[in-house]
Amino acid sequence: MGQFSTGNTGLRLGFPAHLALESERRKIRRTAVSLWHVRDLGHRFADSRAHRISFAYFSGQNAAPKLSNLLTFLIELLAAVPSVIYGLLGIFMLLPLIRSYLVPALKGTFGSLPLFQGSFYGVSFLSAGLVLAVMVVPFIVSVSREVLLAVPTEQREAALAVGATKWETTWDIVLPYARSGIFGSIFLALARALGETMAVTMVIGNTPKITASLLSPGYSIAAVIANEFAEASGDLYVSSLIFAGLVLFGLTIVINALARILILATSQKAAAA
Repeated sequence: MGQFSTGNTGLRLGFPAHLALESERRKIRRTAVSLWHVRDLGHRFADSRAHRISFAYFSGQNAAPKLSNLLTFLIELLAAVPSVIYGLLGIFMLLPLIRSYLVPALKGTFGSLPLFQGSFYGVSFLSAGLVLAVMVVPFIVSVSREVLLAVPTEQREAALAVGATKWETTWDIVLPYARSGIFGSIFLALARALGETMAVTMVIGNTPKITASLLSPGYSIAAVIANEFAEASGDLYVSSLIFAGLVLFGLTIVINALARILILATSQKAAAA
């Protein structure tokens, strides 16, 4: 009694050892499922970025002139919305949706990962990231549109002349030609997100605590400077905030420089063609 036999090998294990083995197998299965969902989330993120680029291509290439001008105006209008408006929309519209729908789904799917553990109070890294994602969409679409328009017409006409479809021309000719400029638009949007202050300050929570969970409140460099500089007392406090601003400035300069180099490379390639 109290023994377990595998049948094939004749190996006999006690019930405690068998239960421990089954527990390890369950952990491995849960980890594998979590990793699969992470991969699926990555594919969805890539698809969302592709949708932004597809919108830029449609507005710049396939849309009628009047529709193209209207879409361009709307995108530029979104880019001109003040960040405090995005912050208010995040507080009153986005946070309730995240709390009611997104967080339960994330915890149910990725609950075993440290990124999605802990209590969710509304303001968090996840909320700030989603608000920033909405804010940078106009920059990616607008710059990508200009980069796609810089692709020489001869490239498209040559591909169509040898029998390529419009879809094949887009994926095999236009996008590879403008790839560096599109990556430059993403870098420009990243630099814009790094320097964002007001919207992030309103939804990130402003808690000086380092945590691995995206559901926890936190702080950003820009939010720290905006909240604490007026109340800073003492040379060390002021110097620390100034140094934090210098770090943020350096990151923004480096990312903007890389973006400009990539966009300039695309423009020079178009001019040489």
